[in-house]
Amino acid sequence: MHATVIVTSTIHLAAAVADNGVGHVWTTELSQTKVDAARGNLAQAGVAEHVTILAGDALLTLAEVRGPIGLLLLDGWKDLCLPVLRLLEDRLAPAALIVADDTTFASMADYLAYVRDPAHGYVTIAFPVEDGMEISCRT
Repeated sequence: MHATVIVTSTIHLAAAVADNGVGHVWTTELSQTKVDAARGNLAQAGVAEHVTILAGDALLTLAEVRGPIGLLLLDGWKDLCLPVLRLLEDRLAPAALIVADDTTFASMADYLAYVRDPAHGYVTIAFPVEDGMEISCRT
């Protein structure tokens, strides 16, 4: 069920990139079965050319992604949200948006403490949806 949400959000992001004529979506997935399914779904939706799927551990695959990054959607393993943000932080564009999902989960406490501390360079707000969402802007 969760993989479908990830694929759906990737399709929507890729469609936005296609509509705007600028940008590219990078995503990462550990499971090769999910990578294959996502590639099929992206092709079926007609947006595959706007997406690069990196197969493997996010902390390794995302190390290769160049910036500037204008939007970072964190909707994977909750204990990886802060390490992924920290990994990509130096490549975030000024005023980049960071959207973290499921912020009511206890495993998101360190992430929330980090982005809510002004010393780390974010302006952030909790967005009240079912499992919580935090929308942050890099200053």
